[in-house]
Amino acid sequence: MKIEFLLIGKTDTAYLKEGISLYEERLKYYTSYSKKEIPDVKNASSLSKEQIKEREGEQILKNIGEADELVLLDERGVTLTSEEFAARIERWNLRGVKKTVFAVGGAYGFSDAVYKRAHDKISLSRMTFSHQMVRVIFLEQLYRAFTINKGEPYHHK
Repeated sequence: MKIEFLLIGKTDTAYLKEGISLYEERLKYYTSYSKKEIPDVKNASSLSKEQIKEREGEQILKNIGEADELVLLDERGVTLTSEEFAARIERWNLRGVKKTVFAVGGAYGFSDAVYKRAHDKISLSRMTFSHQMVRVIFLEQLYRAFTINKGEPYHHK
């Protein structure tokens, strides 16, 4: 199964870039992984929140293939344990999903069109994290899921 991490905007903080790189490098041992960063909406200060979400949504949908499984990292999603997330990854793999796209929206979330296209929504926590921090937290959990599924000692229970 291929995994793509689809993001609005770039990561600009050095320590977050370092964490992202660490887990992206580790993931290469388990799966075909790629990251795609969609540029921030231009002239966003002159747009409403809804207009920003719509424009970001259009860009997200342009980057999703028809057969891709789209999973939104969203505060309204289901909260899973690391083991439950690992089991979900394994189920997608067994179902023959060729490519799963995990998407992080912009500061205002996702457009209605993106919600309609999504197969799943996952919340990383009931707390709110910056969109920059979510990247590292999610990649660590994705790596952890693969180590759980392989029976490796990274995850302690």
